[in-house]
Amino acid sequence: MNKSELVDAIAEKASITKKDADAVLSAAVDAIIEAVSAGDKVTLVGFGTFEARQRQEREGRNPSTGKPIKIPATTVPAFSAGKLFKEKVAPAKEEKPVEEKATKSKTKAKK
Repeated sequence: MNKSELVDAIAEKASITKKDADAVLSAAVDAIIEAVSAGDKVTLVGFGTFEARQRQEREGRNPSTGKPIKIPATTVPAFSAGKLFKEKVAPAKEEKPVEEKATKSKTKAKK
């Protein structure tokens, strides 16, 4: 699903125009980006959490030469899915009740 399809879905579910849905979606995304870039955490209960995470400096390899290189420390955006979101994507498997084994002994038929 791309942004245009998401705008269409929002407009239909919220019974608003596509123009209004696009404005709301753009404003929400901009607000999340601004908050995370300022170091804040944005939590949408049931959906997930957006935050900035620190990556430490690490050693990597130049793929063309194979020589080691240092990858500098950096800050990256991260998303953690909420419980409801995770359950919708991968529903928990229901446990089947344990069936009692038959206690009767089986006898072999003689020919």
